[in-house]
Amino acid sequence: MSRPEIQNSVQTGAYRTNYLEQGSGDPLIFIHGSGPGVSAYANWRLVLPKVAEVANCYAPDMLGFGYSDKPTDIRYNMALWTDQLVAFMDALKIEKADLVGNSFGGGLAIAMAVKHPDRVRKMVLMGAMGVDFPITHGLDSVWGYQPSPENMLNMLNLFCYDKKYANKELAQVRYQASIEPGFQEAFGIMFPAPRQNSVKDMASPEDKIRQIPHETLIVHGREDQVIPVDNAYRLINLIDKAELHVFGQCGHWTQIERADDFATLVKSFITRK
Repeated sequence: MSRPEIQNSVQTGAYRTNYLEQGSGDPLIFIHGSGPGVSAYANWRLVLPKVAEVANCYAPDMLGFGYSDKPTDIRYNMALWTDQLVAFMDALKIEKADLVGNSFGGGLAIAMAVKHPDRVRKMVLMGAMGVDFPITHGLDSVWGYQPSPENMLNMLNLFCYDKKYANKELAQVRYQASIEPGFQEAFGIMFPAPRQNSVKDMASPEDKIRQIPHETLIVHGREDQVIPVDNAYRLINLIDKAELHVFGQCGHWTQIERADDFATLVKSFITRK
């Protein structure tokens, strides 16, 4: 049986990275969020084909997630994931790329722009972390997930404004991914309590964010219960060349609840001269 979430594999440092690739043109890397059962495919399956019309799109599973390696003898942090992303780009001979980051992935995109500015062209930050904020009940619940179909369905309800997207079919798919061999072991050590520490670990210093020179599109759902929309307003005031789009009646899953609109925004932004 073919599995669309498992596509290509490349060595990134000491570990293997699973990734999706679609389209042609300038390179664009999609970085997924940090919820249980997440993968590049689960996060980006609706927008990847659309954005691939104008770019060569890559969507890796970050270490500990999806179908990439899930070591349990390391400390998961931004340094590990930025190193993985740089190694991923080096392995595929991508000198510079646009980055589209969701939630945790937005925080990772910011860290890349701060630490490796020459590897980034433009950024799209969607429901992004990357600044320190008081952890929400939603995020604490997501990171504290214990595997069961019921817990997964409850978690999906936190992600979206329109509850039709939090259906039992998706909950089952995400639940199955969350009990893949090694996932819960890695996830269990990734965001230990008190989880406010992990929010801080994923934040870049504000003085460094102020120095980001890249054109940046910030996208957020107004009703986001996981990452507060206040993050978007903070980022628009920190990043000089930034613009902001807030979707009303939309939760944390802009790329799912407003897939067509989100893809259109991204395509317009990355193709604009």
